[in-house]
Amino acid sequence: MPTTRPLALVTGASTGIGYQLAKCCGKGGFDLLVAADEAEIEHAAADCRSLGVEVEAVQADLATTEGVDRLLAAARADGRPVDALLANVGRGLGKAFLDQDFALVRRVVDTNITGTLYLIQEIGREMRARGEGRILITGSIAGFMPGTYQAVYSGTKAFLDSFSYALRHELRGSGVSVTCLMPGETETEFFARADLLDTKLGQSKKDDPAKVARQGFEAMMKGKGEVITGWQNKLQAAIAHLLPAGISAELRRSKAEPKSQH
Repeated sequence: MPTTRPLALVTGASTGIGYQLAKCCGKGGFDLLVAADEAEIEHAAADCRSLGVEVEAVQADLATTEGVDRLLAAARADGRPVDALLANVGRGLGKAFLDQDFALVRRVVDTNITGTLYLIQEIGREMRARGEGRILITGSIAGFMPGTYQAVYSGTKAFLDSFSYALRHELRGSGVSVTCLMPGETETEFFARADLLDTKLGQSKKDDPAKVARQGFEAMMKGKGEVITGWQNKLQAAIAHLLPAGISAELRRSKAEPKSQH
């Protein structure tokens, strides 16, 4: 018998915030299509099945058109609509921009922006045609300030924060809501993967990804435009709007400069 549960598509769902978002959706009664570019997505899917919902996992590189197409094909295979799209996949990259391998720079941009936009446009068009749907985009408070030693990553998050607000207003009255989840530093594998463990930022106390995901999921379900998780992050975001960009950039340098933890 076909399920009557709604379907949520969650990217970057193998670990961290994405994994916790998938669990929130499962607990909230959604069947799941979860995606990541690593084999761990199968373990995440198995965990989510224990919540009593149907779960399909897709291992695909969402920095590529081919990877997004594979995920879209899986989403459309049985004709079920995607009721909630949680576009969470993202990559970071530490160190000075001029010292970075450009292939890695491009991978951050293609993952965080290009692939994400392609997926949102395709699923968003289907939602608009039906007159219903929810989109959650994982931005960051890093998008509010110049990201010294994280220049490309922070730039992509500034783009996503801005894009989320714009898309929300383009879809006003369509039945499709857009929510931007803007966490601060969160306890995930992001910092190791971004080569930031030798920085004050990498060594600092961070937020619980389960709590961050829960706040994002609840905001999405209420149709809110944005949620900044945690009072300290709300304060940091407010300060960033008041400080001159040069001061914000210098403050970030002191936290993200390589070997700044010594």
